[in-house]
Amino acid sequence: MLISRARYFTRQSRVSSIYRTQRCLLSHPQRRYAVPATPQATKEEIVHNDDFLQGSVATYIDVMYSSWKNDPSSVHLSWQAYFHNVENGHIPMDQAFMPPPGLVTASRRTSIAPNSREDSSTVKQLKVIQLIQAYQRWGHEHASTDPLGIANEGEIRRKELQLSHYGLSEQDLDLVLTVGTGSVQDFTSEKPKSLREVIAACEKTYYSTMGIEHMHISNQEQRHRFTDEEKRRMLHSLVRATGWEKFVATKFPNEKRFGLDGVESYIPALETAIDRSAEHGVDKIEMGVAHRGRMNMLYNIVGKDGASMFRDFDPKGTSSWGIPGDVKYHYGGSGERVTPSGKKVYMNVLPQPSHLDSVNLVAMGKTRGIQDRLADERESTMMLNVHTDASFAAQGTIYETLGLSGLPRYTTGGTSTPYCTDVAKMLDAPVFHVNGDDVEAVCSAAILAADFRTRFKKDCVVDIICYRRNGHNEMDQASFTQPTMYERIANKAHILGRYETGLIEQGIITREQVEAMKNDAWDKLMQCLGKSDDHTPDVREWLIDSWKSVRSHMELERETLPQKVTAIDHQAVETVSQKLGSAVPEGFVPHKNLERILARRKQTVDSGKDIDWATAEALAFGTLLREGTTVRVSGQDQSNKTYTPLSTLGEGQGLFSITNSSLTENAAMGFEYGYSLADPNALVIWEAQFGDFANNAQCIIDNYIASFEEKWPQRSGVVLSLPHGYDGQGPEHTSARLEQFLQLGNEDLRPFPSPEQLKRYPANYFHVLRRQVHREFREPLIILFSKSLLRHPLARSDIRDFTETPYFQPLLSETEHGKTINDLKDMKRVIFCSGQVYAALFKHRETHDLKDTAITRVMELHPFPWEEVRQNLDAYPNAKDIVWCQEETLNGGSWSHVMPRIDLILQKTKSHGDKKVRFAGRDPASGVAVGYKVLHALQEQMLLNDAFQIE
Repeated sequence: MLISRARYFTRQSRVSSIYRTQRCLLSHPQRRYAVPATPQATKEEIVHNDDFLQGSVATYIDVMYSSWKNDPSSVHLSWQAYFHNVENGHIPMDQAFMPPPGLVTASRRTSIAPNSREDSSTVKQLKVIQLIQAYQRWGHEHASTDPLGIANEGEIRRKELQLSHYGLSEQDLDLVLTVGTGSVQDFTSEKPKSLREVIAACEKTYYSTMGIEHMHISNQEQRHRFTDEEKRRMLHSLVRATGWEKFVATKFPNEKRFGLDGVESYIPALETAIDRSAEHGVDKIEMGVAHRGRMNMLYNIVGKDGASMFRDFDPKGTSSWGIPGDVKYHYGGSGERVTPSGKKVYMNVLPQPSHLDSVNLVAMGKTRGIQDRLADERESTMMLNVHTDASFAAQGTIYETLGLSGLPRYTTGGTSTPYCTDVAKMLDAPVFHVNGDDVEAVCSAAILAADFRTRFKKDCVVDIICYRRNGHNEMDQASFTQPTMYERIANKAHILGRYETGLIEQGIITREQVEAMKNDAWDKLMQCLGKSDDHTPDVREWLIDSWKSVRSHMELERETLPQKVTAIDHQAVETVSQKLGSAVPEGFVPHKNLERILARRKQTVDSGKDIDWATAEALAFGTLLREGTTVRVSGQDQSNKTYTPLSTLGEGQGLFSITNSSLTENAAMGFEYGYSLADPNALVIWEAQFGDFANNAQCIIDNYIASFEEKWPQRSGVVLSLPHGYDGQGPEHTSARLEQFLQLGNEDLRPFPSPEQLKRYPANYFHVLRRQVHREFREPLIILFSKSLLRHPLARSDIRDFTETPYFQPLLSETEHGKTINDLKDMKRVIFCSGQVYAALFKHRETHDLKDTAITRVMELHPFPWEEVRQNLDAYPNAKDIVWCQEETLNGGSWSHVMPRIDLILQKTKSHGDKKVRFAGRDPASGVAVGYKVLHALQEQMLLNDAFQIE
């Protein structure tokens, strides 16, 4: 559900002519004037009238009207009477089309039948116009947009594009019709055409290689009739909404709050939408809410403790959670609302940064995560997003969010929010434009939106047209920049005053009752303010039930945690291996290459040798699924290039999905981060096509994944899997910008960590994925992997690395001592590296027969393996040259991160206190990598020679 709040009230309703007014009335039959009942009127007569005035024939009537205006005698006598009566206002519109006295007797007016040749031709003409409009609306579904012609194979033409749907047949193909000069869009010729020619023209136009959707839906308005009790509840909402703004403005006049002044009807609208949704079975709502009005709705709708909120207004206040925190209007909260009918709804407002609308992706992902965890078919869990008009119309993230709406494994059953709305047309979503100063109209729109979302599980939009009484924020003086507008706003009475006066005049409520409401709201706020100085917020109020058993870093910071064993037993290996190698459905003949891959995968597991990256990943997924863990992997073209038969491991297994995202990194990453917030027992992985493309989601990385824990007490274990490596593919297909991720880490590199702080191949990938779910806490994980090593002989593991190695190894020492190189004491050089450069170093050492150099791989860069690196250096007491080698440039990669750490570690070793680590890599560059392969190869040769000091 989507709600949009426009800032200004400059829209006007105006009618240029009776003709335009009539078109509007014909398109929206329920707006017609009421027809007074008469003793002779019957239900049959009313039905006759309604049937005639359907909006679907409006274009035909337009033509008749134009012809009548030019020459009244050019149309049938009944049309002459109809247009004459409408234009002169002699008869209510519903009766204007009735045949005039003398043409047909009164007793026959309800039973006119098209039994003449002229009437039959007219009916068929109307049917053909409807057929043409069907081509315009749905022709794009059959356009030849697929170059391979696969999409249209075996398709069935929808019934609206078939002659039989309109009572026509092939016998009518030679029927001559006039459909031009305005009766149908795109048909401009007055020359009569046969039905055969009309169909040919439509198919040529709408079945071509370009499909056009240009007939947007038109939804009829309905008006909910409110009872007196409902009106009193709306007034109470207005009183509380207005009271909050006035109270905060009085007690904290110099603090920004981004108030609702000018759109107070927003609070009763949200309450109405929530209550209506609850009647349809919704009991959980995840909300992504704009900063404007956020604090008001947190207090008045979500029920957040006012004392906690007023504590945040105190300019001398600090975080009670031991974290740096955020500004008060970025925080979220959760609570339970009891509806007037007694139903309970859990509501959670997600925290957000100032990056407008980025939170909508997170809310969408978390909603889907909860729906999947509870096996909810979009019935009981709903997302509700709130936007402001400027961001909704301009922010690219809005288009990306809406683009996920109908995608498999991304849809949440619709979204609901206030915003400016043309972008929603791409979803064929109904848009309800409503005046924010009419609280009942706003609540009616909220009811329609809730009903639509419940019935169709699709997006809908409520566009609240309103204004900002105080400008951008409470410190703004908008009268300087927009004096005319703000003069009008200043003279405009508040919505609360107008609405309460109306209800008092109607006798629905008394003035004394209104004053009692206001006093009660004010008194409650005063009580909260009095408690705010001594209030201590509960960090767990941010957590949904599924997270309350998982402790936070703050709760664990004084504890020493043992390593969680992530190894598996042979029985688990056998079970998963069977599925990987033989789970081909009966009667299905796989592609020969797929058959070979599956057979080899099973053979490597059975033999326990040469297990590659993909098999290790499948073993990790399979064993986690057997333990009941949800595994979700998403990204562009993920399911197109994978076949992993892990959905049939057995009863009680976790939900498994390999999911194609749309072509957007920002929306997909934000969604997956949100999904990870829903369930700690879920491995949620987003994988980029190339790590370079992850920077399209820099807002999500910087403002959520890297910093959420220091701003808001939330928890996430989302995994970003990013291809990274210099393979000569140019500056846009090389680097995941490792240096940027490392700069976002908060590890202090100045002191060497105390022993207490330190306690904590393909097989390593297996262990790190399992560790992500088995630890007592959750942290986002950034994995940089090499595409070129996925099938490299050096990237292999034995089965004992999965069953006997107990957990992830942050550092891998040299394995060739006594084989192809000298013993540890004879090493003259130690090269530290991370990533695929290891394979190049290994081959270069082998090619040049260098036996005095050891290569150590650092597998985890943050947190840095301090103690493991120190122990590794102490194992080489005679080494004279300590090197950090990387493929990346001097100003990229991990050099700036590891250099001060290794230098500090060297001071703590037994034999290397006087040494400094040396750099071997590419020269500084702003473009990451070169585009010419010959230059790429030359640079690689130079950095390898530099690492080994080969002239």
